[in-house]
Amino acid sequence: MQSLSEVEQHSAKVLSKMITPLAAWHGRVKKQSNDILFYQPQGGGVVREISWQEADQEARQMAAYLRSLELPAGSRIGLVSKNCAHWIIADVAIMMAGHVSVPIYPNVNADMVSKVLVHSESSLVFVGKLDDPKEILAGVPEGLPTINLPLADNNPEAKEWSDIIAANQAIADTPQPDLDDLMTIVYTSGTTGNPKGVMHSYRSLGAAPTLTQEMFTPSTSERMLSYLPLSHVAERSVCEMGMFYYGYTLYFAESLDTFAEDLRRARPTIFFAVPRIWMKFQQQVYSMMPPKRLKLLLSLPIVRGLVGKKILTGMGLDQCRIALSGAAPISNSLMAFYQKIGLTICEVYGMSENFGFSHSFEIGETKVGYVGKSNPGVHTKIGDNGEILVKSPCNMLGYYKQPDVTAETLDEEGYVHTGDVGTIDDGYLKITGRTKEIFKTSKGKYVAPAPIENHLLNNPSIEQICVVGNGLGQPIALLNLAESAADQEGLIDELETLLDDTNKVLEAHERLYCLVIVSEVWDVDNGFMTPTLKIKRNIIDEFYGDKFEAWATAKKPVIDLR
Repeated sequence: MQSLSEVEQHSAKVLSKMITPLAAWHGRVKKQSNDILFYQPQGGGVVREISWQEADQEARQMAAYLRSLELPAGSRIGLVSKNCAHWIIADVAIMMAGHVSVPIYPNVNADMVSKVLVHSESSLVFVGKLDDPKEILAGVPEGLPTINLPLADNNPEAKEWSDIIAANQAIADTPQPDLDDLMTIVYTSGTTGNPKGVMHSYRSLGAAPTLTQEMFTPSTSERMLSYLPLSHVAERSVCEMGMFYYGYTLYFAESLDTFAEDLRRARPTIFFAVPRIWMKFQQQVYSMMPPKRLKLLLSLPIVRGLVGKKILTGMGLDQCRIALSGAAPISNSLMAFYQKIGLTICEVYGMSENFGFSHSFEIGETKVGYVGKSNPGVHTKIGDNGEILVKSPCNMLGYYKQPDVTAETLDEEGYVHTGDVGTIDDGYLKITGRTKEIFKTSKGKYVAPAPIENHLLNNPSIEQICVVGNGLGQPIALLNLAESAADQEGLIDELETLLDDTNKVLEAHERLYCLVIVSEVWDVDNGFMTPTLKIKRNIIDEFYGDKFEAWATAKKPVIDLR
């Protein structure tokens, strides 16, 4: 086994040969000019195939137009769209023109769009296909130039991508930014209030794919379905940067209604999802086969492999060799479910401030309850109050126009103060909660909600849960049911048993008064979740807070508000 110094020396040697994402793009265009890069649904079952050469040609033509505007070097350019080929082509054009991309989540409200564009001082914005274009466009400041990407809803005030491409000759030079130049400003999803603009250089975006090549050995034959927002660092790192450096093919989903078909068409070899997506897949399986019957079949050695293969083929995941889960903790039971059907999910850990490059498992490796070991080049330590501190080669430059907040998050030694609490066991990191989520009961005892929530989420009848209890005698848990459990016979009895079993393994001050089934479905549209599908605890507190005491003193183990 290599010593730490040898590992560090190897990582440093690998990083010394790193090239920028734009240089990686140029190299791929030369090597794979005629290979299909994107499979882009056009609607009505039509799928457009776009080669590396075609994508590069359009990027160069758009870059020529951006240069013609004579904006100051490093001008910020907004980019808001659902995932599509031209999101990435526009990003490449922005790089080629010497500017800085500002991705915006396609499912936020007008106020958030306005805040990001104004705070970043964006000079123009690309707008693509959206579920609610009127809401997004309402947030674009008056007078800000707008360019419609292909597939965008008609906006007569905007210039059309196709018109610009037709009117501009492609740039002939091969731009080469410096590794330390600012490449993008990624605004956080806002779990704790207003988003912050995380500044990343070409170096921090290029380090992850440079260092992970030996871990995952990706190749040009890989396929991915890009559907989680490209404005999020995880999707952008795995899909866009992975594509630049490794040369694999990207498929896109046409809509939520066609997602299952899109996934089966892509049959990805690498698939990344958040826990809620993995749970949705499980619920779809249960809707076709009751959990008890499936459990029985999977317990039979003779048929287990056949059953698992059939399920994965139906999902479109039968070719998947790397299955990843991140952005939030995934329950042990969900991991076990996929393991039984033949798919090992590797949990990964990271944050916007280190471009998602922090911890992961090697292919096929797992350790229940942990998020892996430090990635190559990453240093991790546990600081005061158990906070996880991470020094990554992908660390941010800082927060845009917020030096004081930067100093609070990024210390003088280069460690990001993650706000997560955890422990390290034989190199494996375990996250036990968030420093800002830990609350104190009226008895003066501190409670970390995450471990309790993870325990309850092992029950397939629960889709989402939020443990609260600041100022209460004991915590309570609010929950959304899984669709398959909504009309389930004996559900209340099952949840009462779950509550008893859970309380038996908790410390006295952590034990729950009750479970509350709320009538509202928590999602992004109604503001209960971030665009990355994380629960906004402050919204939960604001919306339900005046009822907490009544529920806690009702002396009912399960309160059903549906």
